[in-house]
Amino acid sequence: MHTDSVAKWQHDHIFGQDQIRSGEKRTLVVIVITALMMVAEIVAGMAFGSMALFADGVHMGSHMVGLGISFLAYIYARKYARDQRFSFGTGKVNALAGYTSAIFLVIIALYMGYESLHRFVNPVPIEYNQAILVAVIGLVVNGASMLILGEKGHTHAHGDEHDHGHGHGHADDHDHDHDHDHDHAEEHDHSEHTHASGADHNLKAAYLHVLTDAFTSVLAIVALLGAKYFNFNWMDPFMGIVGAFLVVRWSLGLINATTKVLLDHQGSEESREKIAGIIESYRDTKVSDLHLWSIGPGIYSAEISVVTKLPDTPNKYKTMIPKATGVVHATVEVHQCPD
Repeated sequence: MHTDSVAKWQHDHIFGQDQIRSGEKRTLVVIVITALMMVAEIVAGMAFGSMALFADGVHMGSHMVGLGISFLAYIYARKYARDQRFSFGTGKVNALAGYTSAIFLVIIALYMGYESLHRFVNPVPIEYNQAILVAVIGLVVNGASMLILGEKGHTHAHGDEHDHGHGHGHADDHDHDHDHDHDHAEEHDHSEHTHASGADHNLKAAYLHVLTDAFTSVLAIVALLGAKYFNFNWMDPFMGIVGAFLVVRWSLGLINATTKVLLDHQGSEESREKIAGIIESYRDTKVSDLHLWSIGPGIYSAEISVVTKLPDTPNKYKTMIPKATGVVHATVEVHQCPD
């Protein structure tokens, strides 16, 4: 068979990962803001002899490292989007960066908890006015960063609605002839494919970093005001422990979500039932096997085996997959069953 006759059945597996995402630009802006604030606090702390300012600057620097991980992940995913070594593109780099940032957040939170417990045992004098000023400035900066990154780190991208799939057909009984069937009624551009469903875990991790900073600033303000005006000196370390606990809890939630992507957990039961229901409504067909997993933010791959008395082309079943499920790559296997 001539190579040119096969070419029309081949396609790339980029799925929009070579495009600059809005989260990348927003993360870069937040990194710049965080870096400026970090430098200002460290310089001011050294100049005025304030450990509170210096410590907060170092703390902000640790979060800048987490934001840097998120930003580098966007660049890496774009740079290697066309690399054939990635089976389904670089979409999972997003989840890997989110997972790494979440682990980093847990380490920061554990350190916060340790320092807070240490201060319960060995309290240190606090310069309340300076510390409150630092906390307020930090809260304003992080509030602005949260607005830039967007609500809870969720991003939505819109593209065209072409669907892509591999059709693998099996002939009667034990004949295993494969039919690679693709719909070429119109030109496909796989680089344009993104779906509105699904979270950008990388952006969510960046958002979680600035949310953590903002939340600790709020706790610090409450604790410092309580200590200054009501002599509740225990509130400062106590709020540190509360903050550390909540940060760990948020981070574990992100770790759980990204782990499911990295380990190819099945997609939502709702999506699987929707796909199976539509296919089984056609010609007395039964779905014998269905796998649905995430290959990037809001995009999924599917492998489906169907059993039917009246088999159709694999592409026919592939085109039945609802666009709302976010499936951009499908493999369909058809088995004929005379019973």
